[in-house]
Amino acid sequence: MKKQILLTLLVIASCTMAFAQITTPPNGGNQRSITTQYIGKMVRVTIDYNSPDVTSPQGQDRKGKIWGQLVPYGMTPSGFGLNKLAPWRAGANENTTIEFSHDVQVQGKALAAGKYGLHIIVAETGPWTIIFSKNTGAWGSYFYRVSEDALRVEATPEKNEYHEWLTYEFTDRQATTATVAMMWEEMSLPFTIEVPNYNDLYIAQIESELQNNPGFLWTNWVTAANFTLSNNTHLEKGLEWANGAINTPFVGQENYTTLATKAAIENKLGKTAEGAATMDKAIHHSSANPIQIHGYGRQLIAQGKKDKALEIFTYNHKQFKGAWPTEVGMMRGLSAVGKYDEALKHAKIALTQAPDKLNKDGLANSIEQLKLKQDVN
Repeated sequence: MKKQILLTLLVIASCTMAFAQITTPPNGGNQRSITTQYIGKMVRVTIDYNSPDVTSPQGQDRKGKIWGQLVPYGMTPSGFGLNKLAPWRAGANENTTIEFSHDVQVQGKALAAGKYGLHIIVAETGPWTIIFSKNTGAWGSYFYRVSEDALRVEATPEKNEYHEWLTYEFTDRQATTATVAMMWEEMSLPFTIEVPNYNDLYIAQIESELQNNPGFLWTNWVTAANFTLSNNTHLEKGLEWANGAINTPFVGQENYTTLATKAAIENKLGKTAEGAATMDKAIHHSSANPIQIHGYGRQLIAQGKKDKALEIFTYNHKQFKGAWPTEVGMMRGLSAVGKYDEALKHAKIALTQAPDKLNKDGLANSIEQLKLKQDVN
């Protein structure tokens, strides 16, 4: 029995010695770096690399000797591993990797979500070739195989300010695209990453979330509907969500906000009669307050619907008995249709009600404009 236990312990010790590793500094002093950038709120891009510097580990200044020398042009024999023609490892030490949480387009070409080994074919003139390999676990490019390419794209290198350390940086960040650049010595290689069907991702995410805890708040249904409205996308789905904000059992509420949201989407869909009826209901709803109605009146002026705006401002003024900001609304509505003298009377009353210096100063300027028979809108 003791012999069996001893044998087992020896086997365990042997396995431990075979697989255990100790932590030492990075090979060649090439520090590990990770950079992550989100495109929008959902799509995540992460680059994991080891960062060499222009100065060698022995202290030699290699400025002017990076491109074409330390990093050779074209495909070159690796001298190790498969010992075949291989691209540059796009960093140092282990495989440089890039990972996408969702499907993207790189330089306009489709690439599925996932993690890829990143390699670059450096050219003396013209564009460089960026390779996304399905092999992410190899050391450098020593085991690179063309058959494992997931995608190749071309990018144009640019002269750049000096970078001692090789760095990957997201140099431009927009709602649906980002530009990432590999920068080292006095060279930069930028390439673009774009999220196709950007709105589809959010619609699917919102749809899923409304089926869970967020769906128990009518305000989230309004937010969902407004996403479709502000992005002019999936409007029928937006109308469904707007109705959900009003009618979902135990959750929905009919109020000014939910009705106005529904009306805006109906109008966007070209359902103008339905939109007008829904908005009229919102205006006259018991939850409507003077600031909300005033805001709607200003929207109408911006749309060039001056007479309708004056009608709304007049209702607001009467309904809330001249409370702030209904006098301002009357000023704007009357000014919009050229009734400057009447607008001036309301402007002077509004000035006495103004709650802060910003509004007081604005009204004072409006009064001077109206005296000159100028539209304050």
